Amino acid sequence: MPEFKAMELVAELMAIAARTAPKAGGKDFIELKILQGDSLEQLAIAMTRYGQEKGKKNFDRDGENVRRSDAVLLVGLKKAAKAGLDCGACGAARCADLEGPHEGPEFAGPLCAWRLIDLGIALGSAAKTAGILNVDNRVMYRIGVVARKTGLMDAEVIAGIPISATGKNIYFDR
Repeated sequence: MPEFKAMELVAELMAIAARTAPKAGGKDFIELKILQGDSLEQLAIAMTRYGQEKGKKNFDRDGENVRRSDAVLLVGLKKAAKAGLDCGACGAARCADLEGPHEGPEFAGPLCAWRLIDLGIALGSAAKTAGILNVDNRVMYRIGVVARKTGLMDAEVIAGIPISATGKNIYFDR
């Protein structure tokens, strides 16, 4: 199918945009993974199950969006070193005082605020690239939770960007 190959290319271009996005001090701690085909159905099922087991809303809705998507780009932050700015944005007065990440309910933290900003810039760059190519997309927290819980990606914090090319944006009327 030509559309499948085109959407694979879009996901790859999104990954390039995330990789080359500016990062604090020029240090890159971004992890990337593209999901297509059967892995989307498996992720959708896992998202619905997670929401049911934890009693959390909208994991089923977002799982259905994943099921109907052409691809998902996972963007994560892994083993991010402190930026060394002693800025206090993380809540610690000095970078040396910021404790290492430990497991939280869905993600690990605390993390350097500048590294989290790096993650946000990478996500924005990837979403912008999809938009420039007229491909519908949406940054989704819930995808990242389940991708992390199921071992699809090894990172402290993950978000997913599903993409779709249909006559109507499937992420709009949710």
